[in-house]
Amino acid sequence: MNGAADERRGALPSGVSSSLDLSERLRGGDYLAGEGLSTAIFLALKLGRPLFLEGEAGVGKTEVAKVLSRVLDTPLIRLQCYEGIDVNQAVYEWDYARQLLHIRTAEALGTAGDRTRFEDELYTRQFLVSRPLLSALEHHGPMPPVLLIDEIDRADDEFEAFLLEILSEFAVTIPELGTIRAERPPVAILTSNRTREVHDALKRRCLYFYIDHPDIAREVEIVRLRVPDAEEHLARQVATAVQTLRNMDLYKPPGIAETLDWTEALVALGAKELDEDLISATLGSVVKYREDQQRTMGAALSLLAGGGGG
Repeated sequence: MNGAADERRGALPSGVSSSLDLSERLRGGDYLAGEGLSTAIFLALKLGRPLFLEGEAGVGKTEVAKVLSRVLDTPLIRLQCYEGIDVNQAVYEWDYARQLLHIRTAEALGTAGDRTRFEDELYTRQFLVSRPLLSALEHHGPMPPVLLIDEIDRADDEFEAFLLEILSEFAVTIPELGTIRAERPPVAILTSNRTREVHDALKRRCLYFYIDHPDIAREVEIVRLRVPDAEEHLARQVATAVQTLRNMDLYKPPGIAETLDWTEALVALGAKELDEDLISATLGSVVKYREDQQRTMGAALSLLAGGGGG
């Protein structure tokens, strides 16, 4: 019975029996994960546990869910959290427009009949609109879907408590229809930019990993993997310059996503190496706030000095 339960909860792709195997699959999906992150993802898949990823914006948290969807060949279902999100946006809501149309049609045709029975008809499955959490629970397929609950730190405490219940049982109760339970729990990935502390109870339900900015060597490797047209010298210059930017106390330090954006922009311009004119012309690819740009422009020469090494 325990084996059956493990099979129901596990979601490892075929041929993957270790975190090293998984790391190679992730790399094949253009995601370079270190040993710690690969191990956390492997355990989350093997044990059927949600994975809570924390870190600054742009370090690759959301991309984990995207690459897992590709590796597992299963749909990615995304719930973008925001302040004020509730059950209607996250789980389900009734299609009031269709219900009203049904009422008016029945009245016009004189088929309303018994009022109690007719009202019950209004709360059947045909009038229910599934939102991301319910869609993930109801998914049918050879592999469970990847459920991305993005930026949970933006949601309210009340929604966080509700989400804890969902992740505990992978089930939701709709008063009019009863309890809907997942055949196999989705591969749940929660992300947080740590704009506020998420409650311990939710973290305890999950496996946890903090994704930090990579060192220069790994960032160069990521750039070479994701932007293969970039020459190694340019990739190293960009990675070094971005590292310098992160140490400048900017309002919004650039993440890996911005490193890739900047490299792609430079490659599109046919650049072989950075110079001051290129930095000025393409700064909007890596620094996205006016105040940060002004502060950065004064340091353009030092960026070049730091990024000029091969």
